[in-house]
Order: sequence, then structure tokens, then C-alpha cells
Amino acid sequence: MRTAIPLVILIAISSQAAIAGVKRHGAVPEALRGSWATSADVCNGADKSGVALAAKTYAGPAGSCTVMWVSETPGPQGAIYSAHLRCPNKRTQQQGWSESNLVIRPDDTNKISAGPNFSSLKTYQRCP
Repeated sequence: MRTAIPLVILIAISSQAAIAGVKRHGAVPEALRGSWATSADVCNGADKSGVALAAKTYAGPAGSCTVMWVSETPGPQGAIYSAHLRCPNKRTQQQGWSESNLVIRPDDTNKISAGPNFSSLKTYQRCP
């Protein structure tokens, strides 16, 4: 029993420390803003599978969406971002909004990996 109490306290403190590392931004960080494409053909307009990130907007496969906020979490190779999006609801004929997330992991200054979750990240290069 004596060892259980310090262990419970240690677990509680360590879980709070992990949560404290998340920063919430009101907009997409400036370093991530711009047009991103899976290939040069997308940058040239031959393909529409690219994404565009602005301070408060996202345009890509999910449609044109408003960025509500962006969470920044420390990762082993640098920050990982999760943009909380509000998009027009395309799934039904009714008007309304749907919410989704976009995970963004910067690979370097000219490449990012992005997608709705970690298992579906695509690599994008910055368009000139």
C-alpha cells in the first residue's frame, strides 16, 4: 500500500506533464501556410489533389474549410500539428457543417505529411 500511493501520484503528475506540452493556436502557423502538392503536376494545375493552407482556411480533398484552431504537440522529430476544421457538409443534401481534423507533420521546410489521421498521411511538397 505504501508503494501504491507514490506510484499513483507519479502517474497523475506524468500524465499532466504530457497534456501541458500541447499549445493551441488560433491560426495555421506561418511556416505551414502556402500551396502544397503531391507532385509538380499538381503545382502546375494538371491535378487537383493538392492542399492550400492559409491562416484561417484550408482547401483540399475535404473541400474548403475554416480553421477553428490548431494544436501543436511535441514529437520525436519536431512539432506535430492538428488543425480542427469546420467544413460544409457534403454528405447530405441538407445544409450544415461537419467538423474534421487535419494532421500536419513538417518533414522539412519544403515538405509536409498531412492527412485526416496518422495512418493516412500523404507527403506534399511546397509549390513555388
